[in-house]
Amino acid sequence: MKGLIRLAYYKIIDLSSAKPWDKLVFEETYQEFFMQAQLFNPGNKYQTFQELLANAPNADRLHYLTSRVAMGYLKQLNQVVPGIVNAFGKTCLPFTEFKFEILESYVERKEAHRIAITFFSDPLSWIDIIDGQLLIAYGDQHSALQAGQVVNTDLIALQPYLTIWTYQPLLPATID
Repeated sequence: MKGLIRLAYYKIIDLSSAKPWDKLVFEETYQEFFMQAQLFNPGNKYQTFQELLANAPNADRLHYLTSRVAMGYLKQLNQVVPGIVNAFGKTCLPFTEFKFEILESYVERKEAHRIAITFFSDPLSWIDIIDGQLLIAYGDQHSALQAGQVVNTDLIALQPYLTIWTYQPLLPATID
């Protein structure tokens, strides 16, 4: 076993997103952005998210204010990262933390709306890499592996927007 890791998956959602869940999140977050942006832009002086950030006090709160509408959709995922599948093609990567951000948006043009959700996996035991795939077990399985016990594993392909976010190497056992 190489160590404990947490993965991060950066999911971009925009008008071109094809999956039903992505489309719903796109529509709802745009509508929420459109409504919330009015609080920071009473005279419709600014048209883009970037203009609001540069000129309107506290406009950085739009990330949080817009994210609230996505919470129900995130709950539908049952704490499993969408789009990351194991060797059987099944979604498998558990998460409990995420970060929502507006990448860009335009008050009057929905097609310019782009968001990203970064999903942070729960701790995983990184066992090896096999043909470009991470061989992992869920949770800290170091003791079980050291004891020669069988543990359930998954193979997850390395792919764009998926990265090892944290790494805790195994320390060699000390001899007394």
